[in-house]
Amino acid sequence: MSHLLPRDDVGAKLGMWLFLFTELLLFGGLFILYAVYLARYPHEFSAGGHELNVVMGTTNTVVLLTSSLLAAMAVTAIKTGKPKSTVALLLGTIGCAGIFLVIKYFEWSAKFAHGIYPGSPRLVHGPPGESVFFSLYFLTTGLHGIHVVVGGALLTWIGTKVGKGSLTAENNVMLENGTLYWHLVDLVWIFIFPLYYLIL
Repeated sequence: MSHLLPRDDVGAKLGMWLFLFTELLLFGGLFILYAVYLARYPHEFSAGGHELNVVMGTTNTVVLLTSSLLAAMAVTAIKTGKPKSTVALLLGTIGCAGIFLVIKYFEWSAKFAHGIYPGSPRLVHGPPGESVFFSLYFLTTGLHGIHVVVGGALLTWIGTKVGKGSLTAENNVMLENGTLYWHLVDLVWIFIFPLYYLIL
């Protein structure tokens, strides 16, 4: 007789949604802070936004949208009993995460090379609004980058479980929750991109 506790799929999904809500509150607070300072330093924010690389930002947006599509397809694949396809799609999602981080690395490196980073002489002696803009930019994109790393690691772990047969069509809540987290990462970037890269 088995002594394993029965799975609580509904509870697991509810727990994930509650966690995602707290994540939205975190980034929502940063977006509210952005709006407050934008109203105070509109010209400095506009000038700062024009110094960001729109091509890299756009490319990363496409990469994350593609990753979310692959993640959603992975859920469909596991539900239709295709573990190999599920693993392949998760690998594609993780690959997109890697591409995103590499592009962000080059973008940040370019900013540092031009003396644009929190506490740099240029920002310290420049207009206060410019310093605020880039401080928020590095804080928000850095925090988002951490979420990309965590999400990629989570999907890697879930992918190994699918490969070992621990997650199946009848037991896929962990995959659903993992992809929900990934969709949140994508959603947050959809807000970051226009606020920082497309500001007029």
